[in-house]
Amino acid sequence: MPMTVQPLLCAALAAVLLAAPTALALDAAEMKKLLEIIDDRQRNGGDYKSLAYLEQKEKDKADTVREALVYRRDADDKLMILFSKPKGEAGKGYLRLDKNLWSYDPNVGKWERRTERERIAGTDSRRADFDESRLAEEYEPTYEGEEALGKFKVHKLSLQARSGIDVAYPVIKLWVDTATSNILKRQEFALSGRLMRTLYYPKWQKLFSESKSAEVWYPQEIRIYDEVEKANSTVILIKSVDLRALEANIFTKAWLESKSR
Repeated sequence: MPMTVQPLLCAALAAVLLAAPTALALDAAEMKKLLEIIDDRQRNGGDYKSLAYLEQKEKDKADTVREALVYRRDADDKLMILFSKPKGEAGKGYLRLDKNLWSYDPNVGKWERRTERERIAGTDSRRADFDESRLAEEYEPTYEGEEALGKFKVHKLSLQARSGIDVAYPVIKLWVDTATSNILKRQEFALSGRLMRTLYYPKWQKLFSESKSAEVWYPQEIRIYDEVEKANSTVILIKSVDLRALEANIFTKAWLESKSR
């Protein structure tokens, strides 16, 4: 009996699918390992200092540029951001101590506790954009597939915040270069499922760390797009990184206040 057209098409499609190369999904252990690699590549065994420029675009406002020094002590989970330019922002800063984020304004001489979703200096950046990566510690991954992002082949992961962990956004999606394990794109969602920010990481750099005895990677450029206020965006440029040891007492409110006088 002759075959009808529909069974012939189904048979042809099945043959094509069987012949095509199929990307293998990462299992739970492989996803956890990938997040650990991403975290470890950016973590330094000792201290970290960088000079960052923040270029901010906002609807109906003139573009602004800020300069800040970022200090980290990864072993103690400490972070400080001290703004040095423009003149009106100089001396303002943020300090993360015991998992609490504080901001300081020298004009009023007061410290105020901030949430993880605090807009750093009114830009589209958040604390996590300057801090060490803790993806494996803070999120549970789900594999969404291998796909193309421009000329790059990437793993797409969906991450859900672990219970009891305070993060800026409970759900994020990552596009990770399969060749280098560098994050190329990141999207962050509110608990309602609303997309809040999209970030691109077009440039990565590395330098050798004496304290880690290995290379430390950092995103030299981060492009952040506000998905709520669509006209707003921020570009972070990391102009230099220094991995030498910092002063012992640098991560204190008194130290930051002394730099504001």
